[in-house]
Amino acid sequence: MDRFERIYQLHHILSGRRTPIANKELQERLECSEVTVKRLITVMRDHFAAPIVYDRHLNGYYYDNQNGAHPYELPGLWFNAEELWGLLTCHTLLQKLSRGLFGDHIIQLQKRVEKLLALDQSSAGRKLESVKILTMAARQKGINPLFNKIASALFDRQQLQLTYQARSHGETSARTVSPQTLVYYRDNWYLDAWCHSKNALRTFAIENIKAASLLNQPAKVFTREQLEDYYASAYGIFSGKAQHLAKLKFTPERARWISDEHWHCDQQGRWLDDGSYELTLPFSDHRELLMDILKHGRHVEIIEPEFLRQAARQEIQAMAEIYQKNLAP
Repeated sequence: MDRFERIYQLHHILSGRRTPIANKELQERLECSEVTVKRLITVMRDHFAAPIVYDRHLNGYYYDNQNGAHPYELPGLWFNAEELWGLLTCHTLLQKLSRGLFGDHIIQLQKRVEKLLALDQSSAGRKLESVKILTMAARQKGINPLFNKIASALFDRQQLQLTYQARSHGETSARTVSPQTLVYYRDNWYLDAWCHSKNALRTFAIENIKAASLLNQPAKVFTREQLEDYYASAYGIFSGKAQHLAKLKFTPERARWISDEHWHCDQQGRWLDDGSYELTLPFSDHRELLMDILKHGRHVEIIEPEFLRQAARQEIQAMAEIYQKNLAP
């Protein structure tokens, strides 16, 4: 337990008592020496104006709240050990995943977090270094400079005029959209929006937006339930109502991992008699699902639907041909 947490705990102890508490009992509860308890009390008195009084007759410390209208509280925001770890993790996420995301807003938040942790800077720094977050398959070389404009349109509920380059065929088109949600998925940013050109909900990869301008038109707004019904019913980033149900069978070896994994909010799983694991989940567009299935190689079999089995078979055959043609005769 470091000094930061001990001050929090000491405040919690004193706030929850109506009678003085002896130094010896504080030592036991704070897991520290008598000298450390006295040092903590001095810090709280000098730096946080804590009204800690020592009662010689009862040989104990207590909060003197008689002169105040309200019970004493530590100034600013304070956290226990579990909450502090959450704060440290969020701080690391802001630094590593969202650098430059909201510009000065994020920088100011980071400064406030660091100031909060300044009471025990060495310990805080060590803990921050102990949290490692690895990104994978992030396509952006940096945050799209249009990000703030897109976010502003989303928050202010304004329409956007986009110049968008589709990755699938490389063609560029002009789109008028009503932003609905910013999505951070698999280390990449996406925008869920109503596309007025297509008259439908669509998902746009942020890095493929080449230009964006705010329109002086109110955005078409969907309720959270409507968006969840459209975007969350099927597997992965591909939108649309789920139209199919995939049934996958994983080998006993791989089942130990798959049984604990979350693929979709409506997935169903069951153990089979031979120790394998059957996973069932809804999907619409099969492309992303197929990629995630194939990464398990021989440890998974697609049971149904048949067209998904066929798609996997074609992909595997095409992969095999690449290596077969390089084999010596």
